[in-house]
Order: sequence, then C-alpha cells, then structure tokens
Amino acid sequence: MSGFDVIGIGNAVMDIIAPIPEADLAEIGVQKGIMQLVERERSEYLLAQQARRGRGQLVPGGSVANTLAGIGRMGLKTGFIGRVADDELGRSYAHETEAEGTRFINAPVPGGALPTSRSIILVTPDGERSMNTYLGISANLGPDDVDEAVFQGNKWLFLEGYLFDKPAGKSAFLAATDACHRAGGQAGIALSDPFCVDRHREDFRRLVAGSMDYVIGNAHEWEALYQTDLDEALRLAAADCRTVICTRSGESALLIRDGNRVEVPVHRVTPVDATGAGDQFAAGLIFGLASGIDLETAGRMGVMAASEVIGHVGARPERDLLTDFRAAGLI
Repeated sequence: MSGFDVIGIGNAVMDIIAPIPEADLAEIGVQKGIMQLVERERSEYLLAQQARRGRGQLVPGGSVANTLAGIGRMGLKTGFIGRVADDELGRSYAHETEAEGTRFINAPVPGGALPTSRSIILVTPDGERSMNTYLGISANLGPDDVDEAVFQGNKWLFLEGYLFDKPAGKSAFLAATDACHRAGGQAGIALSDPFCVDRHREDFRRLVAGSMDYVIGNAHEWEALYQTDLDEALRLAAADCRTVICTRSGESALLIRDGNRVEVPVHRVTPVDATGAGDQFAAGLIFGLASGIDLETAGRMGVMAASEVIGHVGARPERDLLTDFRAAGLI
C-alpha cells in the first residue's frame, strides 16, 4: 500500500446533488445559497424529501478528497485516509473514490452508531447551491485510522483544517505528520475556515510553527490565525513555517518560501460555480511541489486549476490540466 506521491487526510463526505424548484426550498425549510451543518434527523428528512423528486447524483466530496482527485487526474499516485460507515453511502464513497484513481486506504467501518457523512446539495434553476451537511462518522477520525506503513515512500501529506475540530482529529494529524517525516516526506495543511481557526488558534499556531512544512490559507484565515492585518500575518507565518501560501479572492496569490516572496496573478474568468476553487488551487500547487517544480510555477499551476474548476458545475476538474500546463510552458 506504500509508494503514494500524495496522501491526504480529511472529511469523507458524500455529496448528494439534486435539482429543486425555487419554491420547494422554503417548503422544506432550507435557506438558499448557504452551507449549514444539520443534525442526523434533519439530514434524513432532507434525503427523504429529495428522494421523492428522484435520485440525486452521488459524488464523493470533502475538501481534501477533491484536492486528491485533482492531483490524481494530473498523474500522481494518491491515497485518502478518511472514515466512512459500512452502509450504502460509505461503500459507494469508497468505490467511487477508487474509480477516480485515489486509493481509499481505510475500509468502511462496520456496526457503528454513526452513518457516513453526507452533504445534501439542492440546486435551484439559477444554479445557486444550498448545502446541508451532516458530519456523521467522518468527524470521528482518529490516530487509530493512521497506519504508519502507508507512509513508506510517501513524499507529501495534506491535511484538512476542518478535522482539527476534535481532539481525535488533532491526534490523527500529529500521528500522520510524524509518520510522514520519518519516511522523509513533507507535511502541510489547509487552514480551511476562519471560524475553525478562531476556535483552535493556539493549537493551529503550534502546528504551523512545529510540524508543518507548508500551509495554505486565504487572507481571512491568515488574519484570523495571527489576529492582525495580512502583511503582518504573513510575516509572522513565514517566520513560523518554511512555505506559506495565501490566496486572495480575485487577486494574485502570495507564496513565500525561505523568506522569498512571489506573486502569481489570477486568471479572471466568469465563475459558473465557485465550489472547489480552493481545493483545486491546492491540487495544482501540490502537484507542482510534489513534482519538484519551483514555487512560482507550482503557484501558477494552482491558479490554472482553480480557474478551470470555477468555469463549470462541480468541484473537480473536467479538462486535462496537464495539456493546459504544457500549453502555458509550465511543464
């Protein structure tokens, strides 16, 4: 099972995507255009309501899972450490993940009290997505889910900040990072969400300064982490961590390694669906870094991957990005 180029750890969330008439959102009590966490009972009610309208499209989701799918489509060997239940959604998640080329490392968990995590995504005719996410079993991932043997020969580890919300997730991250470093690899994290950073600021700060070789965040997340303006936050981050990446919506990305800073301009396109922009930026960036490419070129790959994914519906690339990279002279 060893020999992966990139291993990711994150929430394994099955996306259930279904069209819905505008008027029906209010009828079932869904607020349009937002992502909200829901309890199990509420998620099962929404699933039942959606099933009355016909079967939705099942797409394995979760931030890091989307990133790994993008990296895999670029040609690197990827593995995903996530937690699903041994139920219909969990088995489908594992099967579809592997069908897309990413090894789903941990077997579905039998007999558990919690079902597979799911996000019921209701799409109105104007293309707006209303997301209702039940975290389920994926949020219980812990150090016992991390097998050190998986990291033999691994070069890069990518962690999802959302999983930092629980003590078991923090322990899993540290176990994986230690295993990655013992195998000679590089470990990094996406900060994921400014509210998550606010809840665990000191632990995040220790992680960034101690164990991480690279950290990806947007401007709001970096400001939340260091509780200051962006320039000062990035100065402090660069003192803590060798490689610091900052995305800024609609503005150039900032990349700092060993004190050297580069800016990568964004590709301005009219967004069709912004879902997955950050995930695919990370995919292009990590593909470049894991392939031994310089930081600025890797950043340009990230920008191109983000531009591709916001040009269509869905959080994963549809076009062959390697062809785009070659056309742009990046490889």
